[in-house]
Amino acid sequence: MFFQQVVNGIFIGVTYALVTIGFNMVYGVLKLTNFAHSSFYMLAAYFAQFIAAKFMLQSGVSWWLVLVISVGLTATLGASMDILALRPIRKKKGAGITALISTIGVQTMLNNGVLLVFGTVPLVMNDPFNLGYITVGGAVIQNIQILIAVLAICLLAVLSFIVYKTSFGTAMRAVSQNPTAASLMGINVPRIISETFFVGIAAAAFAGVLMATYYQRVDSLMGASVGLKCFAAAVLGGIGSVPGAALGGLLIGLAETIFAGYVSSGYRDMVAFVVLITVLLLRPQGLLGKKEIKKV
Repeated sequence: MFFQQVVNGIFIGVTYALVTIGFNMVYGVLKLTNFAHSSFYMLAAYFAQFIAAKFMLQSGVSWWLVLVISVGLTATLGASMDILALRPIRKKKGAGITALISTIGVQTMLNNGVLLVFGTVPLVMNDPFNLGYITVGGAVIQNIQILIAVLAICLLAVLSFIVYKTSFGTAMRAVSQNPTAASLMGINVPRIISETFFVGIAAAAFAGVLMATYYQRVDSLMGASVGLKCFAAAVLGGIGSVPGAALGGLLIGLAETIFAGYVSSGYRDMVAFVVLITVLLLRPQGLLGKKEIKKV
């Protein structure tokens, strides 16, 4: 039973890691908690369900097309949110709290917009693969779990490569450390921030489509609990740290599935908050985060 819970925890954890990395990328550049982040996770799932149902794209091959279109649309909306709602605010002094409230406003608009367009009844997302399952060490592992986990891990590797091995990643980290100096060095700071939103939201959207495919269900509340858990994962791994996001997401996934298996599945959502409070008390900077020294 323990091995089964570990397998399930890894599967859930890597998807949490995707959402958390996107959250951390935006926070790292803007030092802004984007409350709308998890709503884009939910929105991508609705896009995927709508496109698949509308155009009868039910095969495994067409699923990849649905994935690309849904992620692209959602990421574009994420970048548009920065351009339309946040960029004008950043031009004003002392706009931090205003930007934070703006993300809450965007979150509310997205959540209520989905309810208005798609209704309150959960929608069915068909599994286009029907891959069956395998048994390893007494644990039943669905092949769709393996596929999703592999895709998530590959995207995590791609995101790490983008952040640490590309010119965009270098510019993004420069903006994160000192936007003014980055601008003086010729970096287009507003553009880098919007592109970071695009990439970060794309990661969350990717995870949203994967999880909707696995659970074969899309509903307006699917982003709420994931958003809170990924915030806990970001704090656990270290706010703004890409490796920390991956580690935090994986640990939260393992913790909640093991708790659900041995204690109660009804209280599994509580685990992330217990971890969050514990980390804030014992190591506020997170496992891989660094203490910030501010000059007064």
